[in-house]
Amino acid sequence: MPDEVSLTGKVHSYRSHLEWAGATGDGYQVYDRAHRLSSPPAQSDLNLSSDPSFHGDPDLLTPEQLLLAAASSCQLLAFLAVVARARINVVSYSDEAEAVMPEDDKPMRITRITLRPRVVIEGDADESRVRHYIDLAHQECFIANTLSAEMTIEPRVEFR
Repeated sequence: MPDEVSLTGKVHSYRSHLEWAGATGDGYQVYDRAHRLSSPPAQSDLNLSSDPSFHGDPDLLTPEQLLLAAASSCQLLAFLAVVARARINVVSYSDEAEAVMPEDDKPMRITRITLRPRVVIEGDADESRVRHYIDLAHQECFIANTLSAEMTIEPRVEFR
C-alpha cells in the first residue's frame, strides 16, 4: 500500500501480518500462545508469545517487550538524528529500558516506561547541550508521542 497524502502532507502507513493456529477448546490454561508476525517490506518475521505470567513461552518475545523496544529504538533514532544535525559526535549509545505493567491498575496496561540511555560523546560538546538534544529527541520520537504511558528518560552522558 503506498503512502497516502493528507491535506497537510504525506501520511505514512504501516502494515503487519499476524498468524496463529491451534485450538482453544480445552480452555485458557492450555492453548498455545505462540504466533508469527511479519511487517512487509521487512524480510524477517518475529515469533511471539504472551508473557510467561499468562502461560506464554518464556523463550519468545512478547507484545509488551516489543512496545518497550519500539520506545527505546525510537528514542535512539530521534537522538542520533538531532545530534548528527548538530555535528556532535556520538560514538556509542546503549539503553537499559524498563516497562511496568501493574495488574491491579485497571484496565491493565503499561503505565510507565523508563529509558536509561548511556551516551558516549567523542570530542568537544557541552553536556547541557547533549541533554537538551536527549529531551528534544524525546519530543520528536513518534512512538513516545503515540503512547499514553508515563515516560521518563534517565540519561548518562560520558565523554572520551
